[in-house]
Parts: sequence; structure tokens; C-alpha cells
Amino acid sequence: MTIARVTEISATSPKSFDDAVEQGVKRAADTLRNVVSAWVKEQSVKVENGKVAHYQVNLMVTFVLDD
Repeated sequence: MTIARVTEISATSPKSFDDAVEQGVKRAADTLRNVVSAWVKEQSVKVENGKVAHYQVNLMVTFVLDD
């Protein structure tokens, strides 16, 4: 039997939403064992002087618990 847990994280990038997702998943995998999936719950941008300064994603990350 496999038991998994889901946790929410936020990640930002000055480049793109895709890069924010990549950075978030990479960081989660560096910290959590057995990361198996992630999905984007929310996206937003920070605007400075009328331009996008940062892209932010809130990710739901699933990882399998150790026995």
C-alpha cells in the first residue's frame, strides 16, 4: 500500500511561469523525498512600473511517504 502527502509551496521567477514551476519542483525534490507529481493551483504576477517583474505559482506537490 502506498501513502502519499500533498503540500503547497510557492515559487517565483523573473523569467516565466514555466521557470517558476521548474524552480519550485526542483526545490521540493531537493527537500522532500519521493516527489511524484505537482500541479499548479494558482498563478500571479508582480507588476512594477507597468511591467511584469516576477511570475509566481502556487504548487501542490505530492510525495510518497516512507514505510
